[in-house]
Amino acid sequence: MKEHEKMTNQGIITKVSGPLIVAKNMGSAQVYDVVRVSDKRLIGEVLELRGDLASIQVYEETAGIGPGEPVFLTNEPLSVELGPGLIGGIFDGIQRPLDSIYQIHGQGIPLGVDIPKLNREKLWQFIPQVEVGDIVEGGDIIGIVHESESVVHKVMVPPNLSGTVKSIKSGEFTVVDTVCELDHDGDILPLKMMQSWPVRIKRPYNKKIAPTQPMVTGQRVIDTLFPIAIGGIAAIPGPFGSGKTVVQHQLAKWADADIIVYIGCGERGNEMTDVLMEFPELKDPRTGQPLMKRTVLIANTSNMPVAAREASIYTGITIAEYFRDMGYKVAIMADSTSRWAEALREMSSRLEEMPGEEGYPAYLGSRIAEFYERAGLVETLGSKARTGAITAIGAVSPPGGDTSEPVSQATLRIVKVFWGLSASLAYRRHFPAIDWLKSYSLYDEQIRDFFNTNVDKNWTHHVSFVSTLLQEEASLQEIVRLVGVDSLGASDRLKLLVAQMIREDYLHQNAFDPIDTYSSLDKQFRLLDMIILFNDLAVHAIEHEMSFKDIERLAVKEQIGRFKYVEEKDMLNTYEEVVKEMHQQFSGLRKE
Repeated sequence: MKEHEKMTNQGIITKVSGPLIVAKNMGSAQVYDVVRVSDKRLIGEVLELRGDLASIQVYEETAGIGPGEPVFLTNEPLSVELGPGLIGGIFDGIQRPLDSIYQIHGQGIPLGVDIPKLNREKLWQFIPQVEVGDIVEGGDIIGIVHESESVVHKVMVPPNLSGTVKSIKSGEFTVVDTVCELDHDGDILPLKMMQSWPVRIKRPYNKKIAPTQPMVTGQRVIDTLFPIAIGGIAAIPGPFGSGKTVVQHQLAKWADADIIVYIGCGERGNEMTDVLMEFPELKDPRTGQPLMKRTVLIANTSNMPVAAREASIYTGITIAEYFRDMGYKVAIMADSTSRWAEALREMSSRLEEMPGEEGYPAYLGSRIAEFYERAGLVETLGSKARTGAITAIGAVSPPGGDTSEPVSQATLRIVKVFWGLSASLAYRRHFPAIDWLKSYSLYDEQIRDFFNTNVDKNWTHHVSFVSTLLQEEASLQEIVRLVGVDSLGASDRLKLLVAQMIREDYLHQNAFDPIDTYSSLDKQFRLLDMIILFNDLAVHAIEHEMSFKDIERLAVKEQIGRFKYVEEKDMLNTYEEVVKEMHQQFSGLRKE
């Protein structure tokens, strides 16, 4: 049954202001209820109620709509459909399937298009995991579906239901077929593979757990200096052209996550096109399957309706919570939260609310907090204990790269990892352009033991050395700019040399090189270990009055620089060869 067939009550439009309309006779509506506007059946959502007057944000173009036209009530909140068919799909901000719309209507999205969010005709092989007579509760897994080669979809009892299994089926079914029946105190509850959930209500769980493990990304500057925990929250602010989208693409490709939810929220259409073109071609390093086989895309680009940008964030995080409840590690990328905040600002101004700083609504900070607080590592619902995680990474696009503006500041008060992108680094073609002097991670202490235990006991020492040296380099550069490099002693010049090696050979990483695009933690440590060994040997040589110019010209420097282009399988042999060569070259130095 189509949505508009359930509508009975109706209001009347009294005012149209862009994506915002005001309608009367709306006394039976609730805030955040979905409505259909005019005979075109445009999708809208109630934002505010004053008596029987309702302010409605419309998620489609309102040109040609005027006062006197009807508004149809659904008396249901904006919800997403959760079930098999999400993986590999591309949806707009209110979960309309863009690929299905394209097949039926072509390139344009018709106004008021009414297509089921999940395919009602496709058959899925349902494999039961419970038997008749079993007692189940909300969150328990009643069956599985092999949704893709990379993802086993776990069909769960909805959070608010429980009972005894009265019947359970096996075979091929659509998402709306009943596959199980529960007996709850004499009431028979039919269960389908699909469930619906309001996007503005967080899905429940048993408890949150403090994160203790890093989400390995394969990006050296992140994993080494500014790591993020599984279930953590991070922000990537930076000016135009500094590489925010490329960093998010890299994280989507390589991060230690089972499921990727990528939200293109108000960014340019060509960036989402890059994702669509690249992800099906890119092989998942863990399964060998295309990356799209474990990805859900929410596309609400800059040329799509502004109002739907806000919904896209909630749609994405609700889908992420659903896969988290299955026990998966989910990474959600929002690109970018600034465009989402701009949508809030536009709707707030049309509602004539009291503006906050720079015209943003006064509740901007609380809305951003609500989004990021839905991330985390949790113990999920269900009689059998399992954990799931959502790691949220949001790009912020401050005008001119000025992070003192309201969206950046509101975000920084919430997130625990700040990857600040630098225009000057991007201009020098240093990517990822994460500024090591401004960025930070508050997960360091929580996940330090993991690195020391699972990678090497010297990991923390090496990271501390790098951080200290890069800070010292910044101070020495000030002196060099004033009096020149020749005024420095050999030990200070060595610091500049080793800091340059760290920047160019370690922190710089080529996202488009098939080998350098990803570095395992073991490879990261080996490369860092060689640079620090070079430093230690050089310090010893300078103390014994060896020539700094000879140290500077050692051929082993180039071997260290080429190490990041060595394949993982050849890494250990190459590491041992370079270390041996380094000792030989330093032993051959002469005194000044």
